[in-house]
Amino acid sequence: MNRKKIYLVRHGQTDFNLQGVVQGSGIDAPINERGKAQARAFFEAYKEVPFDQVYHTALIRTKQSIQGFLDLGIPSEALPELNEISWGDYEGTPMTPEEGEYYRHMLHQWQQGNLDYAIAGGESPNRVADRMRRGISKILEGPGETILVCMHGRAMRIFLSLMLNYDLRYMDQFEHNNLCLYVLEQLEDGTFVVRKFNDQGHLEKPTGV
Repeated sequence: MNRKKIYLVRHGQTDFNLQGVVQGSGIDAPINERGKAQARAFFEAYKEVPFDQVYHTALIRTKQSIQGFLDLGIPSEALPELNEISWGDYEGTPMTPEEGEYYRHMLHQWQQGNLDYAIAGGESPNRVADRMRRGISKILEGPGETILVCMHGRAMRIFLSLMLNYDLRYMDQFEHNNLCLYVLEQLEDGTFVVRKFNDQGHLEKPTGV
């Protein structure tokens, strides 16, 4: 088995992020100008890394965020299994105080271990984890050792929990920002450790915007 080193990034900013509107998997929004600047900054900082394979989700904002690496001709694949959680009826709606209260209630349910609880019309953490495991298997069984993966905030929390064998009740400890970076390195026993956690150092450099 090839030991993997996975560079995991969240997509760049979208207008929905900026406006505090719920996106989820049902809103296929592109990254905005700030998101493009973040993508350029990440590319400039990591373009020399010899990535063997790139994965993004089936949503355009993740592909756009790592387009610079795709332009280098690195083999890539879209994995819909890594798509963001579905927020159901709340996708495309602003986060009002009432919505915020419902969201906190949902998080409390998850933190109490009710991981089958789903927002109205949406997915539960357990349901996302089921498809996420299929995506992770494709990555671990796929080609190459140095891998770049671009995905989404809540999905990243579930992905990281699964990769590190953490209880999903505690997934919120995995903080994230637009175009942040986690680096996971596989040990000889097959387990993974975190080498970088929500790293944003590459975004502190001038981006041309």
